[in-house]
Amino acid sequence: MAKLPTLKKVDVNKKKKKKILLLSDDMRMHSGVGTMSRELVLNSVHEYDWVQVGGAIKHPDNGQKINISQDVVKETGVSDASVVIYPFSGYGNPDLIRHIIKSDKPDAILHFTDPRFWDWLYNMEHEIRQDMPIFYYTIWDDLPIPHWNAPFYESCDWLGCISKQTYNIVSKVRDWNRPSEVEKTKDWQVTYLPHGVPEKWFKPIKAGSKSYDRYEKFLSRLLKHDEDYEYVLFYNNRNIRRKQTSDIILAWNEFCNTLTKEQASKCLLMMHTPRVDPNGTNLQAVKDAVCPDHLIMFDEGNKSTEELGFMYNRADATINCASNEGFGLSSAESIMCGTMIINNITGGLQDQVGFKRNGKYLSADDYLEIQSMHDRDLWKDNPEITWGEWALPIWPSNRSLQGSPQTPYIFDDRADYKEIAKAIKENYDMGRDERKRRGMIGHEWAMSEAGFSSRQMGLSLIEQMGSALENWTPRKRFNLYKIKNRQD
Repeated sequence: MAKLPTLKKVDVNKKKKKKILLLSDDMRMHSGVGTMSRELVLNSVHEYDWVQVGGAIKHPDNGQKINISQDVVKETGVSDASVVIYPFSGYGNPDLIRHIIKSDKPDAILHFTDPRFWDWLYNMEHEIRQDMPIFYYTIWDDLPIPHWNAPFYESCDWLGCISKQTYNIVSKVRDWNRPSEVEKTKDWQVTYLPHGVPEKWFKPIKAGSKSYDRYEKFLSRLLKHDEDYEYVLFYNNRNIRRKQTSDIILAWNEFCNTLTKEQASKCLLMMHTPRVDPNGTNLQAVKDAVCPDHLIMFDEGNKSTEELGFMYNRADATINCASNEGFGLSSAESIMCGTMIINNITGGLQDQVGFKRNGKYLSADDYLEIQSMHDRDLWKDNPEITWGEWALPIWPSNRSLQGSPQTPYIFDDRADYKEIAKAIKENYDMGRDERKRRGMIGHEWAMSEAGFSSRQMGLSLIEQMGSALENWTPRKRFNLYKIKNRQD
C-alpha cells in the first residue's frame, strides 16, 4: 500500500496574498523590460501572486498558459510562490484580459513600458476600474512636459516612476487640469520607484571569493591578452541612434590620440552590442573610418547575468552618453559592481550620478522644482551642485527639440564627443586604485541611499502598491439611456 502524503497544518492566520496581473515583456526574455519584470516578480512573490501576459514579437509560445511556479520556488525559496505566464505575440488585447480576469481573478493590473502600447487597455479602463485598480510602472525620457500623455496617466490609479525626472513629469501632467486642491494627486498615487538590479550577480568580485575562479576563466576566454590592458572602458547598450554609439567610438579615438602609442596600445573599448543594427548603424564601418588605429572589441554574443557582472568588474569605467535615456540600466549595474560611470546628463542617468545640492542628495520631490539637471547653463558650474565620486558627468552641449505625430515634442540631449573624450582621459589619469576606491563608494551608495538593488525595489514595490490597493476606490458604474426625440 502506497504511503499517504504527510498532511500540512494550515495556518489560519496567514493573510491571503493579492494577485497581480502584469502586462509587459515576457519575464523569461532578455529585453530590458523583460529583465526588470522578472526582478519585480522575484522580489515580491512572497507578498503577491503573479499572472503575466508575456509579450514578444512573434512569441514562440503564443497561445499557451505556462506555470513557472516551481521554478520560482527554487529560485527564491518562497514555498507558496505562484507565477503563471500567458505568452502573447504583442502586448495583449481586451478579449485576453477579460478571459484572465474571469479565470485567474487578479486584484490589480500592473502594466509596464511605453504608454502607446496600451491604447486598447486605456479604452477599457472604466470597465476594469469598477472592479480593480490599474497600476503603471512608468518612465518618460525628457522634458518639455508631455501634456499629451494626460489621458494615459489619468487612466491609472497608481504610477510608480522609474526616475526622479519622471516623477516630476508625471506629477505635473496629472495636476495640469486640476485647479482644485481637493482634486490634486494624492501622495500614494505617484511615487518614485527606481529600477533595482540583482545584487547576487552585480557585485564587486573579490580575490578568494567563490566566484573569483569563474571570473578569471571567463576573462581568459573573453580577453585573450587581458594582462596587457591597463585601461578598459565598457559600453553595454543597444546599437541604436539615441545611444550615440558612433560618438563613443569617435571620443575613444580622440582620447587615445592624447596618449603615447605604447599607452594607447594598452587601452581597450569593450562594446557589448551588435556591430550592425538597422535601428543604429554599422559600427565596424565607423571604427574602420574614424578609429582605425586603436583597440575596440565588439562582443555580440549573449551573456549570462553572471558573465555581465564579470565584464563590469573587469572594466575601469562604464560609459552611457545616450541623448535620451529613461533609466540607463548599464550605469546602475556598473555602480553595483563597484565600477565608475561616465554619464551624459539626461533622463534617468541623472539619478545614478548622485547629485547633491548644498550637500544634500536630491530627492524626487526636489525635481518638482529642478525638473531636470540637463541645462548646463544652470547646473554645470553651479557652486551649489556636487555629485558622487563614482561618476563623471557630461552636460549636453546641444538640446534639440525632436518629435513625431504620436510624441510631438521631446528634447534630444547630445553630448559633444570631445567632452566625452576629456571625461575618459580624466578617468584614465586617476589610476586603477583611485578608480576602484571611487567605484566602491558608488557601490555602497547604490546599496543604501540610492536603493538600486532588486531586493530594495521589491520592498518598495510592495509598500507602494500596498498603499495604492488600500486607498483605491472603485469607479462608479454608469447607465446609458435612450432618449426619445421630441419636438417642443
